[in-house]
Amino acid sequence: MPNLGYDMESGTIAAWCKAVGDRIERGEALAQIETDKTTVEMEALASGTLCEIVHGQGDEVAVGAVIAYLETESP
Repeated sequence: MPNLGYDMESGTIAAWCKAVGDRIERGEALAQIETDKTTVEMEALASGTLCEIVHGQGDEVAVGAVIAYLETESP
């Protein structure tokens, strides 16, 4: 879970924009994260294939926790 604000301790996964097995490009929307103040699209930090979603829609997750795994390609 990314830190999306100065005092953010956790966020809720409002929706996943991609499904397991989908190809994702760096900067593409991966999920919508809801905080106590707003809902923000979380962008992928790398290109690859979404291979596992650890926390589902509606789950509240602490900042820093893994929410999904992205399989990247070797250079």
